[in-house]
Amino acid sequence: MLKIRLARGGAKKRPYYYIVVADSHAPRDGKFIERVGSYNPMLPKDSATPRVVLKADRIAEWLGKGAQPTDRVARFISQSQDEVLAGKVKWTQSNNPQKAEPGKKAQERAAERAQREADRLEAEAAAKVEAAEAAVRAKEEAEAAKNAPAPVAEEAPAEEAPAAEAAAEEAPAEAAAEEAPAAEEATEEKAEG
Repeated sequence: MLKIRLARGGAKKRPYYYIVVADSHAPRDGKFIERVGSYNPMLPKDSATPRVVLKADRIAEWLGKGAQPTDRVARFISQSQDEVLAGKVKWTQSNNPQKAEPGKKAQERAAERAQREADRLEAEAAAKVEAAEAAVRAKEEAEAAKNAPAPVAEEAPAEEAPAAEAAAEEAPAEAAAEEAPAAEEATEEKAEG
């Protein structure tokens, strides 16, 4: 089966296409039967030189022999102002609204992601409410402790605390005294040895 299609030429990031008649099994830029036009997408649409150049009589002949144009080439031919090609190819823009929609798996992943986000936000809101309630409870307990009369029984442990501090101060002093004789003995042993 013969196709009228684009064959890419040009340099990297500077495309230039030849419109060729080729066997449908031939590689895109490979062997072709005849070159019937060119397309330069780098030119502006309103430039003096046209972006699309077609050999109308040769394309009409190949269409008569049964060559099928690709979608892009059919668009070029149908938009051509040439009388030879007028009415040869009717190009209609395809409309597939589902093409842009994500697939099943992508939709499932998006739903899972949305569910995780909703759960996370719900947990954060619950934690904030819990923290606010705890702060209110702590404030109420502090108010209650402040307003409650101070019991007399608490004074006795307060007197014991200074005694405990005095005992703690004496203990380090005794430990230092024990370390000093040990250090003296160590220096005497070194002197003898």
